[in-house]
Order: sequence, then C-alpha cells, then structure tokens
Amino acid sequence: MNVFERYAPFIQDYIYRSGWQSLRAVQNAAGDAIFGTDQNVLLTASTASGKTEAAFFPILTLLDEEPSRTVGVLYIAPLKALINDQFGRLNELCEEQGIAVTRWHGDASQSRKRKLLKKPSGILQITPESLESLMINKHMEIPSLFGDLRFIVIDEIHSLLRADRGLQTFCLIQRLCRLAGCDPRRIGLSATIGDPELAGQFLAAGSGRGTVIPRFDGGREVWRLSMEHFYNAAPQADEGKPAPDSTPPVEEPSDTAPKAADPGIGYIFEHTRGRKCLVFTNSREECESVCQQLRQYCEVNHEPDRFLIHHGNLSASYRESAEEEMKDDESLMSVCATATLELGIDIGRLERAFQIDAPFTVSGFLQRMGRTGRRGDPSEMWFVMREDHQEARAMLPDAIPWYLIQGIALVQLYIEERFVEPPRMDRLPYSLLYHQTMSTLASHGEMSPAELASRVLSLSCFHRITQDDYRLLLRHLLEIEHIMRTENGGLILGLPGERVVNNYKFYAVFQENVEYTVRSGSEQLGTIVKPPPVGDKIAIAGRVWVVEEVDHKRRELFCTLVKGNIPAYFGDVAGDIHTRILERMFRVLGEDRQYPYLMRHAVCRLADARETFRKSGMAGRPLVHLGGKMWALFPWLGSYAFLAMERFLKLRCAEALGLKGLQSSRPYYMQFTMQATEEEFYEVLSREAARDFDPLELVYPNEVPVFEKYDEYVPEELVRKGFAYGVLDLEGMRRRVLSWKEFGGEQDER
Repeated sequence: MNVFERYAPFIQDYIYRSGWQSLRAVQNAAGDAIFGTDQNVLLTASTASGKTEAAFFPILTLLDEEPSRTVGVLYIAPLKALINDQFGRLNELCEEQGIAVTRWHGDASQSRKRKLLKKPSGILQITPESLESLMINKHMEIPSLFGDLRFIVIDEIHSLLRADRGLQTFCLIQRLCRLAGCDPRRIGLSATIGDPELAGQFLAAGSGRGTVIPRFDGGREVWRLSMEHFYNAAPQADEGKPAPDSTPPVEEPSDTAPKAADPGIGYIFEHTRGRKCLVFTNSREECESVCQQLRQYCEVNHEPDRFLIHHGNLSASYRESAEEEMKDDESLMSVCATATLELGIDIGRLERAFQIDAPFTVSGFLQRMGRTGRRGDPSEMWFVMREDHQEARAMLPDAIPWYLIQGIALVQLYIEERFVEPPRMDRLPYSLLYHQTMSTLASHGEMSPAELASRVLSLSCFHRITQDDYRLLLRHLLEIEHIMRTENGGLILGLPGERVVNNYKFYAVFQENVEYTVRSGSEQLGTIVKPPPVGDKIAIAGRVWVVEEVDHKRRELFCTLVKGNIPAYFGDVAGDIHTRILERMFRVLGEDRQYPYLMRHAVCRLADARETFRKSGMAGRPLVHLGGKMWALFPWLGSYAFLAMERFLKLRCAEALGLKGLQSSRPYYMQFTMQATEEEFYEVLSREAARDFDPLELVYPNEVPVFEKYDEYVPEELVRKGFAYGVLDLEGMRRRVLSWKEFGGEQDER
C-alpha cells in the first residue's frame, strides 16, 4: 500500500507544509495496519519517532471519509501534561478540516467541555481519572457522546501495564463500550515495550479483536551516555589511585560552592551551564532538595537562577510554566523533575538529561533518556550516583554502591537483551474490584446483585476473581453500609459509600496522601502532606518557606518565602524492581569487563566493589558471615520475590534456624542473627521450599496487609488473599531457594 496516497488530502497538505521528505518506517507500518485490517494495533517505536502522527494520520483519514455522528476518537493519556502537549499538535493538524479536539481533565476549560456535551464530535483527550468521573457524573450522556466511537488511542501504554491504574483504564473502556453500544478499535502507543505479545494481549483484553503488532526497521539508536559516582564528601573513589585507562578526567565542581556542598550536585551545576537540561530524581522530596541546592550554587556564584521545578505536587501554574519554558528553543533554563516529565511530552531541543541515582525500572530509564535526542540529535543522559562514605564500623553490605551497580545493570539489560519489564497480568485486584463495584452502582443506580455481578465480574481484569469472592465482598459492603438493600432486594450506595464516591479523589485508584494546599499570598504553590506547625519551614517549588498559618479544616497552609535549605516530604513512594535487574547486578559485580560509559570516579568505585564482592565470598554464596552470630543474605531477587523471601524466613524457617532480628534493605540484602550453621541454613530453606504450602502462610497472624488504595474497605480475608496470591512472588522466591540446595563452589546455576 502507498500509505501517503491513502491519506486524506488535508493530511497530505500538512505533511507538505511540515517539510517532510518521506514517511518514517513507523508511519508506513501503522498505515498498513490501520487501513489494511480491522484489528487493534500496538505501535512500539523509539521516542520522537513519530508514533502519534503514525496513528492519527490514518485514523483521521478514515474519519474524514466517513464522519462519526459522535466523538470519533477517544485519546487516553496518563498525564495532563501529555494531553496538553498533544492538544497543540493535534489541533494544528485538525483545525483547518474543522475536526474538534477537546481536552477533558481537571485543568481544562469548562466551556469547551459543555460545547462537546451539546455537540459531540472529533477527538476527546482524557486521563483515566477524568474518564472515571465522566462515567459516574455524565452517565446518561455516554451513549450520545460515544455511540459512534471508532478508535480508542492509549498513549504511553507501558505506564499502565503493571498497576491498578492500567486495569482501571481497561475496565472503563469496556464499560463505556457496553453503555454506548460502540465497538471501537484500540491503538496502543509506547516507546518502551519489552514483550510486545503480552502487551498486545493486555491491549486487546475484552475487545473481541486481536492485536496487530507491526514490525519495521526503526533505524539504529545512538546514545551519548555517561555514569559518574560521587561520595558526598572528599575523598572521591579515585583519589591516590592511578587513572584508569581511557576514562576522561572528571571536571570537578566549581571552586565557589555553598557550605557543605554536595559534589554530585556541583557536577550537575557545572554541566548544565549554558545548556537546556532535565535533571531527573526518583522522588518529589529529592526533586525539591536538588532544586534548592542548585539554586544555592547560582546564588553563591552570583549567577541568575537558571533552574525550574516540575512534579505532581506543584500547582498547575508552576508545572505549565516549566513546560512552556522548556519548549522555548532560546531558553537555557534547566528543570528538576520526577516522572511527570518522563512521558511523551515534546519539550523542545533538550541537550541532555541527568539522572540522580538509578531509576527503579529499565522502562523509566528509557523514557527519561528519550526526553533528549529529538530533532536529529542523539539521546544523551548523564547518571550521577551518590553515596556517603562508609563508617569504620559499617558492615559488609554498606560497602556495595547499590545505586551505581543498579544503574549499570539497567543499561546493560537493555543494550544486551532489549529487556523491558513485562505486564503484570496475574494479580488479584480486590481494591479495584471494590472501586469498580462502587463506580458501577454510582453511575447505574439500583441493580440486583446478579446484574451487578454480571457487569463487574465480566470485566476482563477480574478473570481470576471467583463468584464466592465477590459474594464475600458484597456481604462485607452491606455490613459496613457502603451499599444497602432496597425494599425490592436491589443494591444501591449507602451513605458511607456515597461519601467515598462523591469525593473527587475517588476517581484515582493510585494511593494518595491527605494533602494541604500551600499558598503564598494569591499564589498557589502546590500541595504537601503532614504540614508542620506555624513558624516551621517547608520546602516546595524549589524554595524554602516559613509557615504563617495552617487551616486544618480547609486543608490550607499559608507561608512566606525565606532563604535556606530543608528536606521536603510528600508521602512514601515504593519502587518495583524486577528480578532480572537484581540478577544482572550480581553479574556486574562478578564480571571483569569495563563499561565504556563509566567515568573515572565510577570506574574506581566499581573496582572497589568488585574486590569487596570477591573477598567477602558474596560471589560464591548468597549467605555471608559478618562475624559472631550475624549474617547477611543476598538473594538477588526483585521487590516482590524479596518480600516473599523475608516472610518465608521469618514464618517458616526462623524457629529451626534460631533466626532473630531480621532487617532488610529491600531488595538488596537482609541481615539477621542465627544460631544455626551455614550448612543448616541451606538445608532448612531447601526443605521448607520443597514443601507444598499455601501462600497465605506467608501472611503474619492477624495481619491485614493493606497494599492498594481501597483495601481498607475490602474484607480482611480478601486483602490477605490478594496480597499472598497477587503481590508476593512465591514461585520466584522458591526457585531461588531450591537453586541453593546443593551448594558448593561457584553458584553458576543462579
């Protein structure tokens, strides 16, 4: 098929105006799949490869040839910022043809939303949370809005593959299609899919269609990558050592530095000067801290402030100002950011990205790397790994630079195997089951128990949940009055249930903290949790503020700008690290090869770590004697298998081993005291792992392991079951223990 000739004339004109000489491989492949089949389509191609246009050129052509009577395309994206960015691009493409593009999220114009409800047409862009709100609050409008829906485009689909939010999105898609009586095709877009076949199954679930995954040559990826290590105080790892071969000298931070300055931050400060960069951190707290420190460097060096900040707790005005500044090709400002700038947003000609410490996932690394390298330049990322010097009395595990080793493992896994974390499709999402039950009742009103069960349990993500489990949930909800029976025997929301559903935070299934809005005069800065008392200081928007007033009833906090540097707190963030990453970390420590992207400090620090690894016996055995009765276990397992290992030791092996005081640094190692010998340790673990036992035996007596947002409303029995069967990776843990059975010499079978 000549895909260009198949495009509508207005699409061809747009391509001419844009000065394109030819279509890219992804655009030809997408055209063949969308024009040539009636299946779902999963487009996987590198960042900035033109996936959005690849999907929308044929979709808009088909809509132009046969206009839809309602909204024709539903575009779902995980972030408001991504919707805002794509809105500009789609609007430019659609405006001349009169195809309406409407944004629907919390910061979007109410007048545009009202206009769409009066005359549904064109493209609707929405987040999963706003779609949930639409399904509940505009239930009667769904058929007129979406009755002739042709396509659902899910952008950055990889971000929805491993948590409840993704399952919620596909529940909503199924519910919307049933209610509107439509049968749209699904188009998934992503730059970071590790297992396309599994992701294709996830995309198609409940659609009655298969998924076409076009194959094409996306060209060679070219990266500029460096990774450097810094101790937070002198000396650095290479001090007093000969310079390693072929590693360039480190340009040391500026002589003019704030008191007690962090040399890693000084390194970033020097290498962002005169450039437009992104500085990625793994948490909002660290983002605030890094931005404060970089601004202090500006002050001490008498330079104008050249750092902005962007994370999910900042007000829309702060976030959008940072986004607009980054889109300006003349700007040389840099932005400290979390995952909020990780996905899909075109933020202009970025020269490089920095990553402080290792991200949790290969997917996150690739997304962050992909923010740079647009418009013909190679992608460029500089990792900055930091740690404190070990105290003289520190134990062996503290001698390993875990973030440095994790960063190397992430990079190598992708370079060597193109590994990216696969979807999690085997969970028991009881928290989401509660949420979708309440949402369905809120939108439909009174329903019989059988009708409610048939609507909810038929959603594809609940395929592992039994009728008995659902009966148990409904009985519990009746007991706590979240639902109640009518005189006719039907079910409706009870008053406590209405209070949950009528709160705007109900639309999100990810965990949120109780947040206070932070204001300074008329300016809204963002939100924080755990507000301090009046007179104390807080960190937000990359600056420090003194608290003048706290209104607990309205959850508002008023403050004034001051100088200083203090830590911020926005609530806990857990990392989900895959077992393959830990296994590659083991190999990084055990192999002798060098990696061309390591800088001088990092090369020396890795050499030190490898020597520790060899001398300590970690290379040969996972259990290492620390002295006396103290031991360390290095299982090289991902987050959920590591968690299973902890519980396995405590609940099934501790008594036989005389094991006490187990402390974990997840998912790297655990330390404990033990009466047994090393041989007895392996013998007891192998014996217990070989036994057939119920995963529920790894839940502590009387424990209710609330893991997801709505677990508190789920019967304790189901919470325990969901955690044991859907969270803990018992099989991964068991395989690892059984591989230790015949221990001796090198542990190659790992």
